Amino acid sequence: MKRIILLLCIAIFSTQLGLSPPDKTLIILDRPPLEPFKALLEAVGMVESGNDPGAYNHGEMATGIYQIRPIRILDYNQRTGKNYKLSDCYDIQISKEVFLFYAHKKHFTDLENIAKDWNGSGEQTVVYWEKIKSILDKAQ
Repeated sequence: MKRIILLLCIAIFSTQLGLSPPDKTLIILDRPPLEPFKALLEAVGMVESGNDPGAYNHGEMATGIYQIRPIRILDYNQRTGKNYKLSDCYDIQISKEVFLFYAHKKHFTDLENIAKDWNGSGEQTVVYWEKIKSILDKAQ
C-alpha cells in the first residue's frame, strides 16, 4: 500500500514539475535525399568541363558540365521518350538526369565501371578513370 501511495505521489509531483511524458506528437525529421553518385558526379564534372555548366567542346559537339554529345542525347530521348535538345544539357539538372540514367541503366555496382562507360570505350577509359579516381580519393 505504501508503494502505491508513493508511486501516486511521484506521478502527481512529476506532473507538477513538468516531468511527465511529452504529449504524443509525432515528429518527422526531414532527411536529405540519398545521393549515391554525388561524389562521382562532381568528379566527372571536374574532368569533363572543370565543373562548367556552360562548357562546349567544338570538336565533339559536347555540351554542358558532363559534356553530353549529340549521340548520347539522341539515345537518351529514344530510351526515355523525352525530347531534349543538346542545348538543354547546359542545364545542370538535365545533364545530371541524363548522366544518372546511364549510371543506373547497366546496374553497375562500382564507380569505375560507371565512369568508364560514360567516357566510352578503349584504352582512354583507363586514363579517364585514373583522373576520376584521383579526384574521388582527394575528396575523402
